[in-house]
Amino acid sequence: MSLAPHIEKAEKRLVEVEGALAKFDFSSPTADRKEYEGLNREYQRLKTLTDLWTTRIKAEADLAANLDMIETEDDEEFIGVIQADIDELTAIIEKADLEIKTLVLPPAQFEDRNIIVEIRPAAGGDEAGLFAADLFRMYSRYSENRGWKTEVLELSESDVGGIKNVSFSVQGDNVYRFLKFESGVHRVQRVPATESGGRIHTSTVTVAVLPEAEEVDLEIKNEDLRFDVFRSSGPGGQSVNTTDSAVRITHIPSGFSVASQQEKSQHKNRATAMRILRSRLLEIKQAEETAKNAAERKSQVGTGDRSERIRTYNYPQSRVTDHRFKISRHDLPDIMEGNIQDFLNQMIAMSVEQRLAAEVAE
Repeated sequence: MSLAPHIEKAEKRLVEVEGALAKFDFSSPTADRKEYEGLNREYQRLKTLTDLWTTRIKAEADLAANLDMIETEDDEEFIGVIQADIDELTAIIEKADLEIKTLVLPPAQFEDRNIIVEIRPAAGGDEAGLFAADLFRMYSRYSENRGWKTEVLELSESDVGGIKNVSFSVQGDNVYRFLKFESGVHRVQRVPATESGGRIHTSTVTVAVLPEAEEVDLEIKNEDLRFDVFRSSGPGGQSVNTTDSAVRITHIPSGFSVASQQEKSQHKNRATAMRILRSRLLEIKQAEETAKNAAERKSQVGTGDRSERIRTYNYPQSRVTDHRFKISRHDLPDIMEGNIQDFLNQMIAMSVEQRLAAEVAE
């Protein structure tokens, strides 16, 4: 599948965007700051894409020259030098191809949005809660490495150091684009810290990645909402507030409800619950729309049953396998430290290949 036509289109669009940015008039009463930010994001994507393509073309030419040279060379020592160059250039081309595929198509709907991530233990009791905490740490480390900002919206911890549930926002460039494939059931196979017999247990955790909704995305009528207040509680049900500061918002038409008790202020908890509810309702709307198109079908979080999973973390084998894209890696400790960028790039690249193939088929 040739990417050259897409690169040519990107190069033309880059010239147009550069011109639009240069002519943008901030003093105009009709100037739209969001329009400028959108143009700037597009410029950054296109510039990175075209620079990567230039790097790839040069590396490909150098590789061809080295391959020709090694065919006629007799000096064993010099052959070793050429082979080292060939290996390095091959790695550069492979890395560039992967990154190019993550950038070659314009962002799909909501890909440029910030996100809300929800992590909840499913099957496996305390061990599932402990792994939920591990995943929360993994995503937090990854976000920190990317220079993204995270904010805990809701956190409930268990008595053994795990997590009953956590909701947090992630803000930065291309957040949803890189993390949208994390939605689903994550299965872990390991000997739990709470296991005295050394037996391997299988547990599951659900992860939901929601693009942050804006008010223009959907209309929520006040009369469709029911607000309840209650007293916040900590691990084991202990009271942490002496006032009714926790807030639950129920969207009556859908029956969906969200509670927030992280803050001591009822006003802040109400705002947080509203952010999560709005994003949840946007996800429902998005799922209804994308379900009509098989090529863009969303993967659902599922029930959390052990047989349902998008990914398995096998600690005895130090292996992480994504079952949707048939990708396995054997660097699990590194992955759990938040070094997941290459893993995500592989999934995005394969998704782009599927989208490009669908376009050709049409």
